[in-house]
Amino acid sequence: MAEAPSSNTNLRLSGKIAIVTGGASGIGEATARVFANEGVRVVVIADIQDELGNQVAASIGSQRCTYIHCDVTDEDQVKNLVQSTVDTYGQVDIMFSNAGIASPTDQTIMELDMSQFDRLFAVNVQGMALCVKHAARAMVEGRIRGSIVCTGSVSCRQGGPRSTDYTMSKHAVLGLMRAASVQLAAHGIRVNCVSPSGLATPLTCKLLGMSEEKTQETYQKYARLEGVVLTPKHVADAVLFLVSDQAEFITGLDLRVDGGFAYGK
Repeated sequence: MAEAPSSNTNLRLSGKIAIVTGGASGIGEATARVFANEGVRVVVIADIQDELGNQVAASIGSQRCTYIHCDVTDEDQVKNLVQSTVDTYGQVDIMFSNAGIASPTDQTIMELDMSQFDRLFAVNVQGMALCVKHAARAMVEGRIRGSIVCTGSVSCRQGGPRSTDYTMSKHAVLGLMRAASVQLAAHGIRVNCVSPSGLATPLTCKLLGMSEEKTQETYQKYARLEGVVLTPKHVADAVLFLVSDQAEFITGLDLRVDGGFAYGK
């Protein structure tokens, strides 16, 4: 649960207005809590998991967190998410475009199910682009030198034995971030990626049909760094760095949080 913000001027996000998509669980929830602990005026969490989203917002506190239902594949819903935030709080300083899904089956190239492919791309690519588009518009119109962070993956940079569509989608996210970082630099808006390796989030555990402990064991095999198990909080802390003034001259970066990820360690 988020702690009440103090008057401590060392809080890294004091007074900021932030949006976190996919904020009802996993990396998004952890990041919303970190943002709240670092002094944001308000963090708006957006998701399609309404019950969980409202629970997270309530646990952080209604004065600092609110939940909005938003399917990122629907441009009108994304536009409303951003516009309602501006209308209510005056601006958007931070967009953490995090909503995404994984391949529900192996999706090897020779068995590629195009209906699954289309659904995954609608969320992971189109949804990501819409969030960046409308956050950028609000920041430019409001003359806000804001920060946008997209959730990538170790799959941004290499292929694997399965999840072809997911790998393709995360390569697209990296391209989106690189293009947006160049185009928005003239407005003082920074755009970066955070790319974790596999980790045990509620959605991943459900997809794999494993407990959190078993999921962690499965993914730990791919990290060279011993003695640390990747958690959503590790990723959230990386996002915090990217959106804070500590990273004010960093844009176009893909920050990997992967423990030295490698297949076949």
